[in-house]
Amino acid sequence: MTAPGARRRKQMHLAAHFPGVNSTTVWADPRSGSQIDFSSFRHLAATAERGLFDFFFLAEGLRLREHKGRIHDLDVVGRPESITVLSALAAVTERIGLAATVNATFNEPYELARRLASLDHLSGGRAAWNVVTSSDAFTGENFRRGGYLDRAERYTRAAEFVATARELWDSWTPDGVPRPFAHHGRHFSVSGTFDVARSPQGHPVVIQAGDSDEGREFAASAADVIFTRHGTLEAGQAFYADVKRRLSAYGRRPGDLKVMPGVTFALGDTGAEAQEKAAEIRKQQVSPQNALLALEQVWGRDLSGYDPDGPLPAVDPDPGGEVAQGRVRIADPLAVAARWRAVSEAKGLSIRQTVIETTGRQSFIGTPASVAAQLDEFVTAGAADGFILVPHLTPGGLDDFVDRVVPLLQERGAFRTEYTGATLREHLGLPLPVCHS
Repeated sequence: MTAPGARRRKQMHLAAHFPGVNSTTVWADPRSGSQIDFSSFRHLAATAERGLFDFFFLAEGLRLREHKGRIHDLDVVGRPESITVLSALAAVTERIGLAATVNATFNEPYELARRLASLDHLSGGRAAWNVVTSSDAFTGENFRRGGYLDRAERYTRAAEFVATARELWDSWTPDGVPRPFAHHGRHFSVSGTFDVARSPQGHPVVIQAGDSDEGREFAASAADVIFTRHGTLEAGQAFYADVKRRLSAYGRRPGDLKVMPGVTFALGDTGAEAQEKAAEIRKQQVSPQNALLALEQVWGRDLSGYDPDGPLPAVDPDPGGEVAQGRVRIADPLAVAARWRAVSEAKGLSIRQTVIETTGRQSFIGTPASVAAQLDEFVTAGAADGFILVPHLTPGGLDDFVDRVVPLLQERGAFRTEYTGATLREHLGLPLPVCHS
C-alpha cells in the first residue's frame, strides 16, 4: 500500500534495453535465447509493459565489428532494423513506448521522419528516436557517401537532422492541414510536402546517448531523454546537475530533459548471494578473449601474446593504433591506461580482473528490497530521473526485476501503479511540442 504523501514524491522512470550489445549477454547461460527471433523481442517488451515501464529500447549496429580484420563474434553488434522490429511490437503491446536507435549520419531527414511518424501513428503515440552518430569510414563503407564526416562534424549534422525532422513533422497542422516545407542548411536542402499527417505525439520522443561535452550540449538543445552512464552516486549527481544547468540557454526547463543512465542489476535472497551472482556474471561477460580485446582497444596494439591472467603490459598505448573497427575510438588512451594501471597496482589485479573492475556499467546489487532502495536514492538525491535497465540475458533477464523489485518501488511510492496516459510523452511527463506551422 502506498504510504501517505507518496503522490508528492518524485516518480522514477524505467526503460528496458534489449541486451546483446558490447558483450552484455552471458551466452553460456542455458537460458540465453535468440537475438533474432521475434519471440525474444516480444517477451522482453511484454515483460517491460507488465512492469509498467516507460519504453522498450533497441540499439542498432550498421556493420559487424571487426578485430584485427576478423568478425568479433563474442558480442552481438547488429540486429534486425529497429523500426521494423518496433512496428511489429506495436501490434502486440498497448502502452509501452517503442524507442529505435537510428543513425543521423547515414540516413536522410525526409525518409527517417516519415518512418518515425508512421511508427507513432501505428503505435498510438509511443514512438521514440535514439539519435546516434558515426564518423568512422569503416561503417561508412556500407553507404554511398562513405565515412566522410570529421568527428567534430557529426553533432553538427545530427543537430540539423533533428531540426529538419521537426520542421517536417510540424508542416502538418494539428487539425490535419498539410503545408509546404522548405529547409536549406549546411547539410540538407529539402522542400516539398510531407506525406504523413501530424502524429499523436506531434514529434516522437528524441533520445540522445552521450557523455561527452558535445553530447551533453546536443541533448540540452534537442533531446527529451539522455541515455548515459556513471559509476557512483556522486558522479551521477555531477552529470545530472551539469546537463540540467545547460537547458536554460535553450529556453527549456529542468523537467524537459530526463536523465536515464543505463544500468545493470543482480538480485539475490541475501546480499552475499547477490554479490556472488554479480561477480559470476561479470566473469562470464569478460571472458579471457574479451579481456584481451578490451585491452587492445585501449593500447592500440596486438597483445595476443599476453596472458589475460597476468599483469598489464609495461609498454605504453599507441595513440594512433587501431586494431578494432566499428567501435568508438578511445579518446585519450594514455589517460585510460594510466587509470587502469593505478587500479591494477592498487588492488593487485590481472588483465582480466582489471577489465572487469573498470569497464562495467553502474550496477545495483543486492536483495530486491536493497536494490529498490538504491534506485530510489539515486532519483531522490538528484543523480537520475530514472534508469534504462540492461539485463544480461535474452529474453528473460528482466523477469525477476519486474516480479520482485517493481512491487517494492510501488510500495515506496517511487513508481507508478498503473499507466495514466496512452503516449510515451505522457509516461515521461513531457509536454506536446508546439506546432509552429
